[in-house]
Amino acid sequence: MSPLLLLLLGLLSLLLCLLRSTTRTRRDGEPPLIKGWIPIIGKALEFGKDAHKFLEKHKEKYGDVFTVQIAGKYMTFIMDPLLYPNIIKHGRQLDFHEFSNRVAPFTFGYPPVTGKYPGLREEIRRSFHLLQGDGLIALTESMMGNLMLVFRQDHLAERPGEEGSWKSGNIYQFCFTVLFEATFLTLYGKPPAARRHSGMGVLREDFIKFDKMFPLLIAQIPIWLLGRTKAIRENLIRCFLPHRMSIWSNKSQFIRRRSEVFDQYDTLRDFDKAAHHFAILWASLGNTVPATFWTMYYLVSHPEALEVVRQEIHDVLRTNGVEFSRDRDVTISRELLDKLLYLESSINESLRLSSASMNIRVAQEDFDLQLDSERSVPVRKGDIIALYPQSMHLDPEIYEEPQTFQFDRYTQDSKKKTDFYKDGEKLKYYLMPFGSGSSKCPGRYFAINEIKQFLCLLLLYFDLQLEEGQTRATVDSSRAGLGILLPTTDIRFRYRLRVNQD
Repeated sequence: MSPLLLLLLGLLSLLLCLLRSTTRTRRDGEPPLIKGWIPIIGKALEFGKDAHKFLEKHKEKYGDVFTVQIAGKYMTFIMDPLLYPNIIKHGRQLDFHEFSNRVAPFTFGYPPVTGKYPGLREEIRRSFHLLQGDGLIALTESMMGNLMLVFRQDHLAERPGEEGSWKSGNIYQFCFTVLFEATFLTLYGKPPAARRHSGMGVLREDFIKFDKMFPLLIAQIPIWLLGRTKAIRENLIRCFLPHRMSIWSNKSQFIRRRSEVFDQYDTLRDFDKAAHHFAILWASLGNTVPATFWTMYYLVSHPEALEVVRQEIHDVLRTNGVEFSRDRDVTISRELLDKLLYLESSINESLRLSSASMNIRVAQEDFDLQLDSERSVPVRKGDIIALYPQSMHLDPEIYEEPQTFQFDRYTQDSKKKTDFYKDGEKLKYYLMPFGSGSSKCPGRYFAINEIKQFLCLLLLYFDLQLEEGQTRATVDSSRAGLGILLPTTDIRFRYRLRVNQD
């Protein structure tokens, strides 16, 4: 028998094994099962094309609970937000960490933290407490200074003869450039004898290239199939090698603590430590930058909303004794940021319109998942239970005119609005851009403060306009399930230093 025929028979046998291993039939009591005609892949292609439309179509046909085969996995989607609290509280039988502990090391290039490194996962988890409380206050103050530094040196200085003239830029690029450097300085500190790091441009470009491949890495596509992605990731990781970071000053307490933890493990290579630090850089920017883009875009494209938010910023500063002049740096404390209700509402409204995160849990055993007081469904070990909040965010019963940006949607009588209803019942969860339960983003408070600070400086110092002749911004659905969606194309805008201060 020829070698070629042997190879073909081997491949056929492997395919038959895969077909047998992925064949599944619905058992009595289980949710409706939706399988694609392509083995293993299932409905992955259709889901990836437009997840929201896909899920809404099947919700209409099968109800609010159904199971879909996607890329060899069986995912049970819970589409009714009134059921979310019951799902989130299943901490023992439904686990998020099994998924994250497998996917994050694969994506960012460090070894799994379980097994070989006893106690490391718990120490890493404890370090995230430094993103809250007093740690958050220090981070917010540092971020304010670094944003002011980048704005002052790159955008607030006018050349002779250019006073009051308009400049042009791209919104996403503008947000990314400023936030990338300010966040880097805030978390990792400054270089010796300088206020800013050299080589930021190259680092940003590599970050963008890696970020484009991020969805494929999360899907655990082998990195050797993704062109130069492995080399690009290694370049990014090398920036955080211990001998480089050791000479940086003013590092955040969060990063200092993580470095101390890593140094306790002799078998953790310097490259592995650096990969962990790189993962934090991505986590700090991967969703914050597009969230900032969408808030800036919606405000600039709604001038009346922008003016209300701008006036609110001036009023809060004035009533709290903070004098503002474009010739002086301004400091806005965390306490003052918390008073900006219209700004926070605008950010939340932008998150509602652009977030497409998927909250997932892995079943640790066969069990009956209690949906409410009357219903339960059997769940198989290894299956994924998924919440897809975008469906809730765009539900016209919960949000009137859900596709429309309403900057004050989350305010009522000069207070935060938290009363939203489905089927006449108040929702416990009505806005979920940051996950839920144990998988909720630990840096969410810092992220919101970053966005507020960036927008405060932008509105205080600049007049802003969209350039004419552009189509409105639309979301790129290719990252559905992974967080804040990027725009399909960048948006051109004009900005100039404000002459008349309010």
